[in-house]
Amino acid sequence: MQQSNGTSGFILMGLFGHMRLHLFLFSSVLTIATASLLGNTLMVLLIHQDPRLHTPMYFLLSQLSLMDLMLVSTIVPKMADGFLAGKTSISLAGCGLQIFVSLTLGGGESFLLAAMSYDRYVAVCHPLRYATLMSWQVCWQMAMGSWFLGAADGLMQAATTLSFTYCSARKIDHFFCEAPVLVRLACTDTSVFENVMYICCILMLLIPLSLILTSYSLILTAVLCMRSTEARKKALATCSSHLTVVGLFYGAAIFIYMRPKSYRSANHDKVVSAFYTIFTPLLNPMIYSLRNKEVKGALKRWMGKHFNPNTRKFNFHSS
Repeated sequence: MQQSNGTSGFILMGLFGHMRLHLFLFSSVLTIATASLLGNTLMVLLIHQDPRLHTPMYFLLSQLSLMDLMLVSTIVPKMADGFLAGKTSISLAGCGLQIFVSLTLGGGESFLLAAMSYDRYVAVCHPLRYATLMSWQVCWQMAMGSWFLGAADGLMQAATTLSFTYCSARKIDHFFCEAPVLVRLACTDTSVFENVMYICCILMLLIPLSLILTSYSLILTAVLCMRSTEARKKALATCSSHLTVVGLFYGAAIFIYMRPKSYRSANHDKVVSAFYTIFTPLLNPMIYSLRNKEVKGALKRWMGKHFNPNTRKFNFHSS
């Protein structure tokens, strides 16, 4: 079989064919992606503009929305271009960029969710020390650390993946360049890299997940000891939103990156990848906004300010 170093790029087979049913599914995915972009953009703007949301918890939430916004913006346009215009080819640089960005945002979100669980742990278990334990300095360090660790993992895996020798059949049975899928096309032995990637997944996924589970175990213990039923309901409502996001994100990520190679299926990979790159980013703002009084209040104030004609004042000056 002929080999190539991949300099001529790759062919993305896409998520859908061109049957009538696939056209309907593509339209649905594009609608969801558009709603995801609008929802996460709105979350970032609300948190940035409303002073009542200028707290560590909402700052971390704005970073989560920003990551989701960038992820959808990186994946969906190329997928849509391939389906609508037939431009299925992707350059080596474009493929490397997709791997780097998706892993940076995925790894960053993993650590960010751990930081958010720590924030909820401090708020519930140590409310009197919250201002000290979750100071703005600590909050910024957590957020920047999440971005940095995700970028380090993304750069390492993107550079290594694209350094392999690939077979002449450069067709990727996927709708974007994802490291585990691309490795299957390599003509060289990739066992060492796969072992390293597995270790990275343990560091980037299982360690933050263990911290999250530990935090929520302590939170649950503290909540069960609360005498006030109202306080217990409020704590559980806040934490349940976060746990929903955690379950969706980690379930899909572990399925994609930590399954043995022999159990991989291209169709399963595409469906799960679509779930965590397109559908989950839509669910995040919905979960946090629909179940959060502060966010709903900020949205009402923003809509009242910009869309209520009674709040607009017009000054007419005679010449």
